[in-house]
Amino acid sequence: MDVLHSALWVSDLESTLEFYETEIGLTKLNEFEGGDGATNVYLEGDNGVVLQFKHHPDRDNDEPIEPTALDHLAFGVDDVDATVEHLVEEADCTHVRGPLDSEGASARIAFIEDPNGYGIELIDDDAFDD
Repeated sequence: MDVLHSALWVSDLESTLEFYETEIGLTKLNEFEGGDGATNVYLEGDNGVVLQFKHHPDRDNDEPIEPTALDHLAFGVDDVDATVEHLVEEADCTHVRGPLDSEGASARIAFIEDPNGYGIELIDDDAFDD
């Protein structure tokens, strides 16, 4: 059985897509309105992993989404330090922790939050080199 995608509710679809397409570098695969009236947008990373973002205009969008069960999404980056600096300064992300060298992950990592408050872990791509 293959994992196809993860779906996340978002309070501001425009800022979410701006962040994930422009700052993270994901590519839009598809966008449609579902039978429930929610807009569904699928974005794909270079490695084929897909995230689905859902937004409904009648949902209470005055308050940010409260991500209660999801701990974080993880993205491989070329330079953790530079990426954190860029995302905090240019994309107005909240800095949570790091950059730091994680013995458990055997990599340099950092944590930020996306525009919806979802946790984002940035992991140095070198950790996955053979």
